[in-house]
Amino acid sequence: MSISKEQFSLSVALVVKSAFDDGILEDFIKETGLEPVIDWSPTTVIMRAISNGIRPDGVIITDDALADLVEDELVDTASVTPLVVSKVGVGVLKGSPLPDISTVEAFKKALLSARSVAYSMGGQSGLYFAPLLERLGIADQINARATRIPSGFSAEKLCSGEADLAVQQISELLAVEGTQIVGPFPEEVQKVTTFSGAALTGSVHQDQVRAFLCFLRRKAAADSFMKFGLDLQ
Repeated sequence: MSISKEQFSLSVALVVKSAFDDGILEDFIKETGLEPVIDWSPTTVIMRAISNGIRPDGVIITDDALADLVEDELVDTASVTPLVVSKVGVGVLKGSPLPDISTVEAFKKALLSARSVAYSMGGQSGLYFAPLLERLGIADQINARATRIPSGFSAEKLCSGEADLAVQQISELLAVEGTQIVGPFPEEVQKVTTFSGAALTGSVHQDQVRAFLCFLRRKAAADSFMKFGLDLQ
C-alpha cells in the first residue's frame, strides 16, 4: 500500500464502518486534510495480519485484542483511546415480521423457527454466538440450516434470500441497506464488546493516528456512533 504524506493506514474492525461512512471520515478529511486509508476486517483477521508482520499505522479493535498488542509492545500505550461499546443483535429484511426475542425462551423459539440464521464465523459476534447455541442446547438444529460466512456482513444474506434472520453486532447489521433491527439479544445472553484505537509503535504517522482518534471522541462522532447502535466508552 502506497501512503502519501497526507494519508495514514488503519486496520479497523467492521463494527464502526456504518458510522464512519455516515460522515465521520468525510468530516475529518475536510477539517484536517488528512486521509485515513482503511482496511476493514474483523478483529481476528487484523490480529492475524499483525502476527504475520503487517504493520498499519494504527488499529481500532476489541479491547482484549488491543491489550495483547500492548503486552507485545506493538502499540504506543500513550495513544490508546477508548471508543465504543457494542451489543449483538438480530436483524430481518425490512418489511418482514419481527419475531419476539425479548426473553431467552422467546429468543430460542425465534432461532428455531427461522428457515436459516446467518452469522459470521470470523467476527466477535460469531465467535460468541456459536458457543451460545451450544449453551442453549440448540446448536445442532440451528447449524443444520444456518448460513455461515467466514467474515463480512451477515445481513447481506437477508438481501440474497439465503437467510431470514441475521445475527451480528447491531452496527454491522445496520451497515446493510434494507435491514431492520429486531433488537439486541436478551440481557441474560447478551455479549457487550468494547473497542478502542491506538497507534502502532514505529509508525511515522503516530500524530495523524492520534488526531483521528481524538476526533472520534467528539460529540458529532458520538452522535453518528449512537445512530448505528454504538455508545462511547
